[in-house]
Amino acid sequence: MNNSTLNRRSFIKSVGVGGAALTVVGCSSNNDTADTDKPHYVMVFDQTKCVGCGRCKDACNKVNFLPEGMARLDLERQTDRVEGEVCPKCGKTECNCERKYVRVSCQQCQNAPCVMVCPTGAAHRDEETGIVTMNPDTCAGCKYCITACPYNVRQINPDTKVADNCDFCLHTNLAKGELPGCVQECKFGALKFGNANDKSSYVSKLLAAKNTERVKEHFGTDPSLYYIAITKEEI
Repeated sequence: MNNSTLNRRSFIKSVGVGGAALTVVGCSSNNDTADTDKPHYVMVFDQTKCVGCGRCKDACNKVNFLPEGMARLDLERQTDRVEGEVCPKCGKTECNCERKYVRVSCQQCQNAPCVMVCPTGAAHRDEETGIVTMNPDTCAGCKYCITACPYNVRQINPDTKVADNCDFCLHTNLAKGELPGCVQECKFGALKFGNANDKSSYVSKLLAAKNTERVKEHFGTDPSLYYIAITKEEI
């Protein structure tokens, strides 16, 4: 993703880069999503396990046939240290001791602004899965959805000229009964995916057991991407 399509700096700022870790905004250790007949697919990104290898991004590009230079997700490295400050672990001012990354991608909002503003209905919620996706046949390329997204993670595919977002590989892997490409490829267990409305699912139990955070939750977008953040030890 280039800076014209994804303002990563503003996204990272919103989750607390330069601070301790992800900014806590109304997070909960419990999954309060009620059981319904329809699924609510969520993804959990565990910052404590991610090493920033980039396999998730490569897998996404391959599975979804994205053109060169385009990506639906990215990983940004965070640091708590001030530039020039000595690392407490190795005593150097420049090192790779810290491995703290954050996933930057579509948040799969339950109250999705992109869907609300789309004049043609191209940006829509899949009826069967509830996942926010695009209909390339009806997209006018107006970029209303890109402007409306408070996370700055939507973009125009340069090949198709259609607005694009991470849709959990809805039309590729999920259509074949497989996990999203990024989840399949992660070798460190940093990504989990499943139906939060199924109380017996792993993600449902994970959300009930772990303190998780969501980005800009106070906007009322109800994101479906949860973060397990690295936190500093209390002094």
